[in-house]
Amino acid sequence: MKLIIGNKAYSSWSLRGWLACKQSGLAFEEVVVPLYDSAWEQRREGDEFAPSSGKVPILWDGEIVVWDSLAIVEYLVDKVGRDRFWPADDGARAMARSMAAEMHASFAALRRKHSMNIRQIFPPKRPDDDVLADMERIMELWAQARARYGGDGDFLFGDFSAADIMYAPVCTRIVTWSLPIARFAGSYVEAVLQHPFMQDWIAAAQEEEWVIEQFEQPAA
Repeated sequence: MKLIIGNKAYSSWSLRGWLACKQSGLAFEEVVVPLYDSAWEQRREGDEFAPSSGKVPILWDGEIVVWDSLAIVEYLVDKVGRDRFWPADDGARAMARSMAAEMHASFAALRRKHSMNIRQIFPPKRPDDDVLADMERIMELWAQARARYGGDGDFLFGDFSAADIMYAPVCTRIVTWSLPIARFAGSYVEAVLQHPFMQDWIAAAQEEEWVIEQFEQPAA
C-alpha cells in the first residue's frame, strides 16, 4: 500500500488517514507532498491524484484506490477486521461511528478559523461564538463516550479507536489555539497526543522544512 499525504505540520485529514494506516498494522509506503508549493497545481493533476481530484490523503493498494479519511478507515476495517478500529460492544460501536461521521461532516467553524499547525502555540484569545458552539458540542460528545463506554481506558471508548483517529487533529488544535475545554477533557487530549503514533507524527512535523505562511498567523 502507498499513502500520499500533505504536510504533517498542517494537514489534519492526512493525519487521520495516516493514523488509520498505522492502526491497521499493515505495511505501507508513506509519500509526503508539500501542499500549495510552486509545483502543487501540476502535481495534483497527475495520475496518482486524479481519483481524488488532487486531494490528500489518498491510499493506493495495488490498483485499488481509496480517498477520504473515513473511507480509508473503512477500507482498512475490511482488510484487518473491525475490532482493530471499532469497539466490540454494539452500542459503543454505533456511537463511535456516529461521532466519527459527525466529525467528518461538521465543525466547519473550528476547522476554518483554527487550522491545524502542530509547530505553533498562538497567544490565547476568546474564540468566536460559532467556534465555541463547535467546541461545546465536541465536549458533549467526548463526555458521553467517556461516561458510557470509556471504562478504565484512556480514550473515548477505552482503547484507541477510529473515533480517536477522527478527533486527533482537534486535540492538536486545542493546544495550538488554547481552546477552552471541559476539565475532564485535559487527560484525554494528553492521552491522544502521547500516543506513540501521534508522537511519531508530531516529531516528523517538527522536522519539516516547508512553511505555509497562511497557516502561520493567528486569527485576526
